[in-house]
Amino acid sequence: MPHYYSEYQTSKLNLEKIKSVLRGKSFEFYTGSGVFSKKKVDKGTELLVDKCIVKDNWKVLDLGCGYGVVGVVIGKIFPKTKVLMVDFNRRALKLAKMNIELNNVENAEIRHSDLYLNVKEKFNAIIVNPPITAGRKTCFDVIEGAKEHLEKKGILQIVAKHRKGGKVLGEKMIEVFKNMEVIAKGAGYRVYTSVKK
Repeated sequence: MPHYYSEYQTSKLNLEKIKSVLRGKSFEFYTGSGVFSKKKVDKGTELLVDKCIVKDNWKVLDLGCGYGVVGVVIGKIFPKTKVLMVDFNRRALKLAKMNIELNNVENAEIRHSDLYLNVKEKFNAIIVNPPITAGRKTCFDVIEGAKEHLEKKGILQIVAKHRKGGKVLGEKMIEVFKNMEVIAKGAGYRVYTSVKK
């Protein structure tokens, strides 16, 4: 059985539509089997979307976008941002594309990529709910690769359960960026940020 972070999904899609209030606005999303948190937007992503630092005219990378919650909400709330949404899971990308259209987001682009492999641009913010279950190496690759893909003063923003790998990710961020701040906490999750100096 492929994981949600595998490239191809073999299960039947079983398309569903869910509703969620994020950053004070109501959103709808298509989800299905073979993607992360298909029944509802998970608590970590909710905290990340509600508390992440984004400004208009920024370039934002939604890395491991899944069915597109982070990218869709940011694209909608900050219409002058440029959002790139990437994932390795092709089914997730298909759903993310449907969700961009469903929510009338005009400033987001979808791209297939294994982490940063097909990403050449630099960003003001990289926003990630990392696949902790994919293992520590993958999560460390997210943090290390972010440094090359951030503009000066760009911010890496990661959500994780503090007691389930988050503490280690925070320490790795300090090692790579020489700084780290927790900007939000809730339901056992924390949003860790590092600024590229």
